Amino acid sequence: MPSETIKLTAKFKLKETPEGLDELFQTYREIVNFLISYAFENNVTSFYRLKKETYKSLRERYLELPSHYIYTACQMATAVYKSFRKRRKKRKAKGKPVFRKEVIMLDDHLFKLDLEKGVIKLSTPNGRISLEFYPAKYHEKFKDWKVGQAWLVKTPKGVFLNAIFSKDVEVKEPKTFVGVDLNENNVTLSLPNGEFVQIITHEREIRTGYFVKRRKIQKKLRAGKRGRELLEKYGERERNRLTDLYHKLANKIVELAEKYGGLALEDLTKIRDSIRYSAEMNGRLHRWSFRKLQSIVEYKAKLKGVRVVFVNPAHTSSLCPICGGKLSPNGHRVLSCKCGFEADRDMVGSWNIRLKALKMWGVSVLPESQPMKTGGGKVIHYDGFACFKSSG
Repeated sequence: MPSETIKLTAKFKLKETPEGLDELFQTYREIVNFLISYAFENNVTSFYRLKKETYKSLRERYLELPSHYIYTACQMATAVYKSFRKRRKKRKAKGKPVFRKEVIMLDDHLFKLDLEKGVIKLSTPNGRISLEFYPAKYHEKFKDWKVGQAWLVKTPKGVFLNAIFSKDVEVKEPKTFVGVDLNENNVTLSLPNGEFVQIITHEREIRTGYFVKRRKIQKKLRAGKRGRELLEKYGERERNRLTDLYHKLANKIVELAEKYGGLALEDLTKIRDSIRYSAEMNGRLHRWSFRKLQSIVEYKAKLKGVRVVFVNPAHTSSLCPICGGKLSPNGHRVLSCKCGFEADRDMVGSWNIRLKALKMWGVSVLPESQPMKTGGGKVIHYDGFACFKSSG
């Protein structure tokens, strides 16, 4: 049975900041900025070249610093400079890149994490020190996972360690696929038994509500301290509310797909480049964090042994799943075809996603014997979600 690797990030808040840690953050930022300047002046985008040309001088300058801090600083500087070059090509950046964040990249030579004792052992210029962190319930699931890279991050709320954990899981060969069409306000699933389930998420209303609140705060309080605090407060509330929604939604999607063994999603990685609508619509779509939901669905599916595939999103809501012909709007969100097929556009999208996954997997897809109309159905409830269930 084939296996795949799942990677997740866990956050650990330190109980206190020991002496010397602030100095370590400052030293690391100096090194990264030196490396960025060198990369900028010499147009170096290769981590290996940057390390080769700067390591010796940095090692001599920072004798007490463990050498792997220089390695990770080279990685950080390379990533920052590459990102700057891409943004500059799009005319979104100018001048010279500068690293201002209070962040230190750590590899597995620089820290050891003990989940049972609640301690992080960190290598510093003064030797290895022990940092205690506040335990959280979700930390327990990472006990048998492998820990890789991590980032030490200093914020106004304290110092955090963000560690990446990985685990190999067995993924079964799918019997068939469930097509999933993600939208601003709902998620529509096309099941292999001919049924469609549309889960109403109300995400658009949630995002719009917090967007309006932020606009009011910005108009009244401008850029003062109180305004920044309120913006941060409501921003955190929005993130927490949507993250909770995404996890509950992903659990339900995986539950419906588990017995079929396969889940098909659209590859939406480049969708932002093609957004060309009104200013209001563009803003809404740019605020929609579809990729976060997809990543949560993906890792939860793999943990259950469900195969996840991503298909090309082109024409999923514009071609007939019966004959392949061009669909025409026939009312609010209803699409119709010359062959007699008629259905809601979200149902069409999820159906075509499922068909594309089957073709990608090498399964021959036969056309339906007769044109179909999807209509009727009933509202059902899944763990607090309002859902519309329909049959073809």
